[in-house]
Amino acid sequence: MRRHSRARGPHAGGEVSREAWTRLFACTGAAALLQLDGTLITVALPSVAHGLHVSNASTAVVLSAYFGAYAIVLLPGGALVDRFGARQLALVGLALFALGALAGALSSSIGALIATRVVQGAGAGLVSPAALAGAVSGFPPERRGSALGIWGASAGVSNLVGPLLGGLLTVTLGWRAAWWALVPLALISAATIARQVPATLHGGEAGKQSPTLNRVVMAATLVAALTFAVMIGCFYLASQYLQRAAGYSALGASAALVIVALLVGAAAPLAGRLVDEHGERMPAVLGFVLAAGGLAVLAIPGMPLSDLVTILPLIPVGLGLGMLFVPTSRAALNATPPASHGRTSAILSVGRLLGAGMGAGLGGVVLAGGTDASTVHDAMLVGCILCLVVGIPASTRLGASRGAVANRARASA
Repeated sequence: MRRHSRARGPHAGGEVSREAWTRLFACTGAAALLQLDGTLITVALPSVAHGLHVSNASTAVVLSAYFGAYAIVLLPGGALVDRFGARQLALVGLALFALGALAGALSSSIGALIATRVVQGAGAGLVSPAALAGAVSGFPPERRGSALGIWGASAGVSNLVGPLLGGLLTVTLGWRAAWWALVPLALISAATIARQVPATLHGGEAGKQSPTLNRVVMAATLVAALTFAVMIGCFYLASQYLQRAAGYSALGASAALVIVALLVGAAAPLAGRLVDEHGERMPAVLGFVLAAGGLAVLAIPGMPLSDLVTILPLIPVGLGLGMLFVPTSRAALNATPPASHGRTSAILSVGRLLGAGMGAGLGGVVLAGGTDASTVHDAMLVGCILCLVVGIPASTRLGASRGAVANRARASA
C-alpha cells in the first residue's frame, strides 16, 4: 500500500527527482547571468568613458538603461511566462540578451551602447520570471526552500565573480571584452535551458490566467523591497563614507563590502533549510532581528565605521539580510498556483528593483548633507527602525507553517 500511495504524483512524500535538480541548476545559471551582468559592466564603465570619449557621469545611463528596461518588461514578461511557458520565454529573453551584448561590444558611440543595453534589459525582464518559475517547478511546496537557498547562494557568487571577471577582462583586453564575454555565457545558458527545462511545466494548467495578488504575495513583495532598500542603501552609504571620509581606495572599500556579500550568499542555503523545516515566518523574523541588531550597533555614536572592529556588527547585518531572500520567494510562490508563478516572480522582482532604487536614492539624499560619521550613524539607525517597525510585522504575514504547506501538497497530489 505504501508503494502504491507514493506513486500517486511526482511530489508525493516530498521527493525530488534528479530532473528537478538539473532543471534548478539550469534556471539558476540563467538568473546568475543577469546578476553577473550588472557587476561585470559596472567595473568596465570608467574604461568605457575613456574609450568613447565621454564623461564618467554619462556612463551611469548605461546602467540605468539596462535596469529601466528590465523593470518595465518584468510584469508583462511574467504574464507571458504563464501563458506560453518558462522555457520559451527564457530562450527568447536569452536571445535578446545575447544580441544586445553582441551589439554593445561593437558599439562606437555612447548612444548606440545605451540602446543595446535597453535590448539586454528587455531580455533580462523575460528571463528573470521564467528562470524562477522554472527553477521551483520540479519541487513540492514543502521542499522549495532548499531550491531557493541554492538560488540565493548563486546570486551571491555572481556578485563576487562579476567585479573580478570584469576587472580582469577590462585590464587585459579592454572594456569591449566584458560585453563579448556575455555572448557565449548567454548562449551556453540558453542551450542548457533548452535541454533541461520541458516545454510544458504544469500540464493542463499552462496558459490559465489564475489570480496572483493576495495577502501573502503583497507581504512578501514588501519584505523583498525593504530588504533591498536597506541592503543597497547601507552598501552605498558605506562605500561612499569609506572612500570620501575615511580615505579608502575604491578597491579597499569594495573589499570591505565583499565580506557582507559573502555572508549574504552563505545565509541563503541556511535559510532554505530553516524555511523547509519551520515555514517562512520564523527565518524572516530572525533575519530582520539580526539585521536590526547589527545596524543598531553601527548607529551608536562613536562606534568606529572604518576599523577592523566594524566587521563585527556587519556579520549579523549580512547574515540577516541573506536570511530574507528565501522566505519571501517561497511564501509568494506557495501562495499562488504554478500557472501564476511567472507573474508572481515578476512582482517580487519589481519589488526588489524598487527597493534598490529607493535605497540608493535615500542614500544620496543622506549624503547631500555630508559624509561625516554622524550622518552615517543616523542612517543606520533609520535602517534599524525600518527592520523592526516594518520588516518584522510584514514577516509575520508570510506563508504558513511547514505542516500546513505539506497538507496543501498532499491535497493536490
